[in-house]
Amino acid sequence: MIEIKNIKKSFEGTSIIKGVSTTFEKGKTNLIIGQSGSGKTVLLKCLLGLHEPDSGEIIYDGVSNINMKESDRTLLRRQMGMVFQGSALFDSMSVIENVMFPLNMLTEQSDDEIAEKAKKVIERVELSKATDKLPSEISGGMQKRVAIARAIVMNPKYLFCDEPNSGLDPKTAIVIDQLIQEITKEYDITTIINSHDMNSVIEIGEKIIFLVSGEKNWEGTNKEILKTDNKKVTDFVYSSELLKKVRKHL
Repeated sequence: MIEIKNIKKSFEGTSIIKGVSTTFEKGKTNLIIGQSGSGKTVLLKCLLGLHEPDSGEIIYDGVSNINMKESDRTLLRRQMGMVFQGSALFDSMSVIENVMFPLNMLTEQSDDEIAEKAKKVIERVELSKATDKLPSEISGGMQKRVAIARAIVMNPKYLFCDEPNSGLDPKTAIVIDQLIQEITKEYDITTIINSHDMNSVIEIGEKIIFLVSGEKNWEGTNKEILKTDNKKVTDFVYSSELLKKVRKHL
């Protein structure tokens, strides 16, 4: 679980995150949503430790970021897995080499142990037949699954996903959503997803926070978001013609 208390972050005098407080629950898919410029990415980077909040507190399973020693920050970073928007795979490395990369960099395990762990997560994301292929030789959806395998190979406590469905067709996006949700529950991870994909919100939004201009405007579940009377939320949720039709039948 990650709890944030009154997080604020500014850049060059411009306030981006304005006192956000919430809890991201363990074993659930937690989504951060909002329009472009709402502060989603900055908040995610604060949680990752890439930005230091100007004020407020982030508590990782009872451990506060305030006055955290550098050795503690290093340990915390090793407990985090990250799925980047563009997958961020190494073009010259095979699927298994990409997945092995964090283990080679951050552990002292033997080559056999590293290979075994990599094969296990590759099998979990159903890519055993693509183990020796390069990223250029597999589809975008398969690349995303490689990125997920790499993110979980260190058995992280926290999984962060930045627009994981970006560039994917709707059918493949659903497969990736389901995979992330399944892994979240199997590994009992605190998963936080930065998304603007309403299909993801409806399918896997077990906990959702909606940002408007750096402030938390609403929070709830995927069931509650379809019934809220918060106008800013409904304008965002029902911006597509498909969801407008869905709303008429609620």
